[in-house]
Parts: sequence; structure tokens; C-alpha cells
Amino acid sequence: MIFVKAEELKTGMRLAKPVYNKTGVMLYERDSKLTPQGIVSIQNFGLIGVYVLEPAEPVPPMSEDDVEFERFQAMAVFSIKEILDDVSKQKEPEQLYQFANQIVKNYGALDHKINFIQNLRSVEDYVYKHSLNTALLCAMMAKQMNVEFKKQLDLVVAAILHDIGTLLIPVLLRRKTELERTEEDLKKINTYYVAAYQMFSRDYALEAGVKLILAVAMRRIFQVGGKSDELEKRHVREVEILRTAYMFDQLTAMNIQEEPASDVMALRFLLDPNNGYDQETVQALINSINILEPGVCVELTTGDRGLVIAPGVTNVLEPYILSFRDNQIYNMGDPSVSEKMQIKDIMKTMDNRHVMGKDMLDEYSGDVLHMGEHLDKKNY
Repeated sequence: MIFVKAEELKTGMRLAKPVYNKTGVMLYERDSKLTPQGIVSIQNFGLIGVYVLEPAEPVPPMSEDDVEFERFQAMAVFSIKEILDDVSKQKEPEQLYQFANQIVKNYGALDHKINFIQNLRSVEDYVYKHSLNTALLCAMMAKQMNVEFKKQLDLVVAAILHDIGTLLIPVLLRRKTELERTEEDLKKINTYYVAAYQMFSRDYALEAGVKLILAVAMRRIFQVGGKSDELEKRHVREVEILRTAYMFDQLTAMNIQEEPASDVMALRFLLDPNNGYDQETVQALINSINILEPGVCVELTTGDRGLVIAPGVTNVLEPYILSFRDNQIYNMGDPSVSEKMQIKDIMKTMDNRHVMGKDMLDEYSGDVLHMGEHLDKKNY
């Protein structure tokens, strides 16, 4: 499965994930081949890109959990859109707590890990889907950290609302990449985050716990509102969960800047102490979603490839690998193995063909021969 930007799609490519229209109706199922009309439709939807299967790649199996998670994402985005649109217009969102309760009920009480399936996004719906996924992760991580129900609910509500500042930014400005944004653009963007921070700081109809989580989280994520040592000490655990969920989704979701990072690369970033994420909270994320589970293909730092056959015992990034090169099993948690090779990333492609440029092909090609002709000895 590979990510392909909308403008680079080609006829015949097979979809790895279904495509829904803006009313939640499935237009294209998994394994559907793209037609010229289909490509135009995807581009008209404003999708940043889609995930496609490689020519020889089979359709990945989906468990009941996977199907339900994907269905919930597709339908819940309409509820969260209505809520966030009301909040951005400073109207009281009637369904906010009902929706947050639904998330906590469905995903805040799980007793097992799930596959965290990223959804397809456009510039217009990015904030809604990002906020939804962040809230889902927060619910699961809070369960792992034994956060009591009231604080778990406050956290999920804060996760739903935390990115209102981005939603306030005009779409044309949101479409610009970081390289395209001018100094004036950056100043404008900051004013929208400040406006969102002030919106929640005022006497807004929110629970006190939600307002406190938002105040600290928005300070730390968007650098707005200054710094308050007294405020920073409160709801530390919930703020760390929100920050970690926010960053994991930001790294692994499709965006207009660059290709999304794999779960492995995102996890490495969060596990690096230099990046300032609480390691107990990151462990709660690891305990909530499947990462490097058996069946995943990986690239190694030696250039070889392999298949995960058993999860790591003490470190999720150190599973047992069956090497495709020598058919040997390697325990990546064994120091004698890890000093020679590590997991570089999840395998991005299953295509082993070498790409050869036309110039190189011409350089190493001999004269053209027709049936019955012979080369002179000087040409041997």
C-alpha cells in the first residue's frame, strides 16, 4: 500500500481504502480500479491523495474491529463538523457532550488494541478528521492510564475542540505549504490561534476541567497565551495525552506538506526524549494501537527486508523478524542482532523491480539486430 497524491493518480490504480462522498455514501470500495472519471471525482472532492495497492498486492484483510472503526470514522465526521462549525461561530454546540460520550463508550473502554486506520482527507475536512482521530486516541490512551470517567470525558471534549484555531484560518491560507507562507501569512495564522485561545478563556459554556486542559494544551501545542507556571501544573496527565495524540495523528495523516510518516517513524519521534513527550503517555499509545504486529513487512538498515512474525517482548520496535534474504529469524531485541541491524521503517513497497532510466538503457544497449543478421567481429 502506497500513498499517492491526487494529482499523480493514474487510470487502473487500485484503491486500498474506500472513498466516501461528502454525505458519507461510499463511492468506491477497496480494490476498485480508478477510471478517468473516478480520478476526476477524487480531485473534485479536494482529497489530498489516496492509498493505492501495488499491481501484485492483494487486498489486506480487515477484521470486524477494522470495519467498525472505518465506519465510525466515516459517519462521525458529520457530527464533529456540525459541532466545530457551531463553536467556530461561537454558538453553543448542542451535541458536543453526547458525541464525546459516544466516543468514550465505543473506544474509551476497550480491553484490546485496535488497528488505527488513517482516513482520507481534504484541506476542507482536515480539521474535522484530525480532531476526531485525536479524540479517539485520547479516549483509548486515557483508558490505558486509568483516568477516571469524568476526566476522560473532559479530555475527549478538549480533544474535539483543541484545533478550532486551524478551522478559523481561511481555506486559501490553509492550502499554502510552509514554503509558500510569507511572514505576513504566519502572523495572520497566529492571530487565529490566539482568537481560539481567547474564545475558550472567556466565560464559554464549558466544564472547568475542559477549559483548563484546553488552556494548557493550546499553550504547549500552538504557543499562544503566554506561560503560567500555576496553570501548567494542573491536568498535566490529560494535557500530555492530548499532546501525544495530536502529534501522532499529525505525523501519520496525509497532508499537503509531505508524505505521511509510518506508525514506526511517528513512534520513534515520540519516544525520542529530545522531543519532549512524556514516555508513560507514549507507552499508553503503544498499548492502545497495533504497531509492528505479525504480518507487517519491514525494511532493515542493512537493506534487507523481512516479515514480523512475533511482537517485541519489552519494546514494540524490537519484534522477531523473518529475513527474506536468508530465511532466518532475528530477535531485534537481542543486542548481538541490534548492533548489526535495526528496523528502518515499514516496507513502503512490495515491488522489487528496478527502475532504469531511458538514458541508462540507451547507454548499455547494443546495436539493433534483425532476424538473420550478424554482428561484425569488431562489434563484439
